[in-house]
Amino acid sequence: MPSGARHTLSLMCGRYAAAKDQADLVLEFDVEVVATAEPSRSVLVKPQDPPAGAPDYNVAPSKQAPVVLTRASRSDPDGPSSRQLRLLTWGLVPSWAKDVKIGMRFINARAETALESGPFARAALARRCLVPADGWYEWQASPTVLDAKGKPRKQPFFIHRGDAAPLAFAGLYEFWRDPAVPDRDDPLAWLTTFTIITTAAEPGLDRIHDRQPLVLEPDNWAAWLDPALTDPAAVERMLRFERAGRFAAYPVSTAVNGSAGNGAHLLDALPAAALRGVVDPTTGEIIGS
Repeated sequence: MPSGARHTLSLMCGRYAAAKDQADLVLEFDVEVVATAEPSRSVLVKPQDPPAGAPDYNVAPSKQAPVVLTRASRSDPDGPSSRQLRLLTWGLVPSWAKDVKIGMRFINARAETALESGPFARAALARRCLVPADGWYEWQASPTVLDAKGKPRKQPFFIHRGDAAPLAFAGLYEFWRDPAVPDRDDPLAWLTTFTIITTAAEPGLDRIHDRQPLVLEPDNWAAWLDPALTDPAAVERMLRFERAGRFAAYPVSTAVNGSAGNGAHLLDALPAAALRGVVDPTTGEIIGS
């Protein structure tokens, strides 16, 4: 394993909602090529539920999810690049990996070290993507209430844009070639995966968790997706992007705890009467005894 990989373990919860129709994503992200119907390799043993590309209120690592990237066509690799919508597997598998299971270790990349970490350094300069989302889930450890195992009770929150603007996580993607498949043109010979970049949580959200996804604004998207942008200093400036006050957060049911749970009801806010030892991210007040 290349040096630096030991610094890349996830420090953000691995769950988000991506429930928009693909037609809406095409408009919001100025997609030129919709490639979600192309054959692609999955790491799942059972069929994905909901199917990959369908609205999903509980996207978990190892699932395939919509990702926006800019790349030349496979049929014309020397031709012009286009902005594409594709289904990639969440959990980055480096090209040097011996086992695709390593992707579960790399669902997130730290913005502070992405340019120097073994699994992410090359992708940070050449294979950047956007991960469309409605928002993400994070679990807050209660400072006052314990669970049945004597550990701090964890309350899930849903975090989303407060202004209803399109939300996109900064991501990186990578190709892994399966040496067991001799035909390079076989779709099963390649696994394409992605990771979500995280950064320090902004004031308020840090009362839920100390990390959050790096969310870029629409006027940053073109530069982030540009494969010709390979200047480390320019990429580092984007990795340092921050703008507090864009997000709102509220507690939701523990139905989201299991990766099999799904549906719009996962986004329903819990009433205050159902909360126990929960810290209000806005005020810092503890709600429920």
